[in-house]
Amino acid sequence: MLPKTYQPADIESRITNRWASSDAFRCARPGVESAAPYTIVIPPPNVTGSLHMGHALNNTLQDILCRFERMRGCDVLWQPGTDHAGIATQMVVERQMAERQEPDRRTIGREKFLEKVWDWKAESGDTITTQLKRLGASCDWSRERFTMDDGLSRAVLKVFVALYEEGLIYKDQRLVNWDPKFQTAISDLEVEQVESKGSLTWEAGDPEAPFSADALAKALKTDASGHMYHFRYPLKDGETVRVPVAFDGDGAATEWDERDYIVVATTRPETMLGDTAVAVHPDDERYKSLIGKTVILPLVGREIPIVGDEYSDPEKGSGAVKITPAHDFNDFEVGKRHDLEMINVLDAYGAINDVAPDKYRGMDRFEARKAVVADIAALDLLERIEPTTHTVPHGDRSNVPIEPFLTDQWYVDAETLAKPAIEAVEGGRTKFVPQNWEKTYFEWMRNIQPWCISRQLWWGHQIPAWYGPDGKVFVALTEAEAFAAAEQHYGSAVELRRDEDVLDTWFSSALWPFSTLGWPDDTPEVARYYPTDVLVTGFDIIFFWVARMMMMGLHFKDEVPFHTVYIHALVRDERGQKMSKSKGNVMDPLDLIDGVDLQTLVAKRTRGLMNPKDADKIARATKADYPDGIEGFGADALRFTLAAMAAQGRDVKLSVERIKGYRNFATKLWNAARFAEMNECVRVEGFDPANVEHTINKWIAGETRRTTAEVTAALEAYKFNEAAGAVYEFVWGVFCDWYLELIKPILNGNDTAAVNETRAMVAWTRDEILKLLHPFMPFVTEELWERTAEYGAKRDGLLTVAPWPGAGFDSLGDAAADGEIGWVVRLVSEIRSVRSEMNVPAGAKIPLCLVNPSDEIVTRAKLHGDTIRRLARLDGITFVDDVPKGAAVIGVDSTTAALPLDGVIDMSAERTRLAKEIEKARTEIKKIDAKLDNPSFVAKAPEEVVMENRERRVDFEGQIQRFEAAMKRLDAAA
Repeated sequence: MLPKTYQPADIESRITNRWASSDAFRCARPGVESAAPYTIVIPPPNVTGSLHMGHALNNTLQDILCRFERMRGCDVLWQPGTDHAGIATQMVVERQMAERQEPDRRTIGREKFLEKVWDWKAESGDTITTQLKRLGASCDWSRERFTMDDGLSRAVLKVFVALYEEGLIYKDQRLVNWDPKFQTAISDLEVEQVESKGSLTWEAGDPEAPFSADALAKALKTDASGHMYHFRYPLKDGETVRVPVAFDGDGAATEWDERDYIVVATTRPETMLGDTAVAVHPDDERYKSLIGKTVILPLVGREIPIVGDEYSDPEKGSGAVKITPAHDFNDFEVGKRHDLEMINVLDAYGAINDVAPDKYRGMDRFEARKAVVADIAALDLLERIEPTTHTVPHGDRSNVPIEPFLTDQWYVDAETLAKPAIEAVEGGRTKFVPQNWEKTYFEWMRNIQPWCISRQLWWGHQIPAWYGPDGKVFVALTEAEAFAAAEQHYGSAVELRRDEDVLDTWFSSALWPFSTLGWPDDTPEVARYYPTDVLVTGFDIIFFWVARMMMMGLHFKDEVPFHTVYIHALVRDERGQKMSKSKGNVMDPLDLIDGVDLQTLVAKRTRGLMNPKDADKIARATKADYPDGIEGFGADALRFTLAAMAAQGRDVKLSVERIKGYRNFATKLWNAARFAEMNECVRVEGFDPANVEHTINKWIAGETRRTTAEVTAALEAYKFNEAAGAVYEFVWGVFCDWYLELIKPILNGNDTAAVNETRAMVAWTRDEILKLLHPFMPFVTEELWERTAEYGAKRDGLLTVAPWPGAGFDSLGDAAADGEIGWVVRLVSEIRSVRSEMNVPAGAKIPLCLVNPSDEIVTRAKLHGDTIRRLARLDGITFVDDVPKGAAVIGVDSTTAALPLDGVIDMSAERTRLAKEIEKARTEIKKIDAKLDNPSFVAKAPEEVVMENRERRVDFEGQIQRFEAAMKRLDAAA
């Protein structure tokens, strides 16, 4: 007997163990060896990671597809694995060593340090895998891979050497994102933009401003970031430039001034020590005559040229920009175009190096900023300082500002590799869903830059390059091969030094779709499961991962790695805000599954903040939103919520109330199964729903067929929300609310044949529901599949490998049954709507009049009269020739029905109430329109606020429509 209450915590671990012990998720399991393969590779989470909401959405959608195709008879391989996460893992282990007061990594050396990392991996590296299993991920866990395992490491070495020999990997000096704390280059994905805003205002000649350099230096001590600094660069040899200083109402210059300097602006004054040019737009009339001339770089005394370049915007600032090629990505490109010297004035730790003037050498970059500004002011070359809001790139793990840094790194010729990858998408060999993401892919691929693949770390794939005494590089698969090549080159054995850098983790994960299958060996898995079918991922790694897998797959396998790329949206909080640690609105999936008390929730949300000052605000907001913490809703409820809200191209606004609602949905399913059990609705061997005779049973058979077709088509089109919506409406709205209610008179009746047929039909429909729901809610459906097998015909095995519904469904359904039962459902629904719209008391029983009904309607009303009266709370059904006075009129198909309400409700008071509600909603719409029609509001307000206002407007419009419909009914009843 099923327990009275649905308790997900009692089910999930038991079902997980059942799946594991049965090897249900293995590819090539007995019975599917000759089936069509279906392959998905999991985006490998960091080995240091723990489950977050992005993982939950991403893996839920993958799991839905894998369970769907497994039930459709495919040989499914969902390939799991984790990424070694170079920086993150090294940081975790170094922090652990520091906490234990052990010697640091440089003291113990590379070999000993890597031993510690592998020890940590063995002890703690399976956290994310365990958590994915908690979510219900049906991966083939027997094939789990790791980007640093032996097989994948061999693939990485082979690819590096092959690309190097083809001239597609090379070493070059370029700008990179440099993390001064971790002493390594990092990728754009590891950079977090942090807003900076200053408050200091200063202008030369302003009596309110601090004139002296000392006073300015004092002000800068507490406030040097978040400002735009305008410096005067003197023109050489007394040259002058004529600039506008006053303008009329149309923006035309009315006053001009002759100056012997050019004003440039920067948010990073310390970098001016490395300036090598000033750029002006070649068409800017103010500066045309100065192109080719020079200015004197303040503090340094170096002469630098004035160049004409379209990078300079005449409408922005003074129209002249300082060019520091070694410290700015845009300036680097300008420097290459004009063959400018690249002067790096920072060392790897972010301090001023020996290239700069003596005074600044050794200063931290931010201390140097203050000193440079003060010294510029002392020379009377500071034009003004103004506060500005701009974003400063920070390392997402180090939390320190990132520097564009000029270093020697290894690069991949991404432009060459990108061409076939572009053609593959253009030709439709790989498709993006939604298709609009192709534009993002093309924009990046067609403007792709060399890919920096080296990292200054110890944890990772060490670059297979060795250097001879003269710096000549030898790239080889093994050290022995490198020494042999060096001996042949030099004519004798020499000492070689191996490159200490490791490869970017995206390099190894770019090979993931085929390296996980055993490549570079010619394995049966590569032949069977490559290319994969679909990649499910977020838009933020289209560049970092999707594009690179496309490039590597085409280059080394001559085939796209996947036919479809499904791009899911972001998971936001219930207010529509992006989840972030700094906002304190991150939701832990396991907290939603298991529950969490308030104290723990606050502690988790305020831990590790970049700005600890935010802790109190976050704590207060958390207490206001979740005064009692969060109760556990189970994995099924979370999964269904994510699927139901995963509309293509629309972010998921995750609400705890929505998750609670879908937990209630699981409870509804559980109670329906208990209803079936208590009414002896058990599986009957050989039962064929196509042969049922009772109208209600024919109707539910047709509804099952239609729902199955809808869910199947939606999943095939990656419309997860539509699939979830269709099965939800069928289970709750059709099966539970209608079918189980409609059959109660039959089950309580004396017609033995009808009772037996209906019991079998309930059991059959319940089973088809469990199949349809299984990809979305695997735990509760598997539990019910097992528990309902205790009675009646036995089952063949686990639900997860049961056949998907649809076989033999073509004969299900009956037009007459659909018309008859559909009429009952629509009639009762309309009556309920009228009762709600017109404020009819819930306990009030009212009469129903069918106006001039046809013989068919009379027959239906008599046959289903008891059910209609019970479900619509009526005190009787009568047949009349005309609509009674004071009655609300309902139209159902060709039927006219009337509900006499005179005396049941106060018609006049109800009309007044509805009018007030309509006016109130219209007032709210006017307020919203005033905001949305204001370009400034739309431009400046956070995206989630604009979205919320638009959603509220739609809600109010719906209210008006409902209230106006009720008003029309009142007017008709008058």
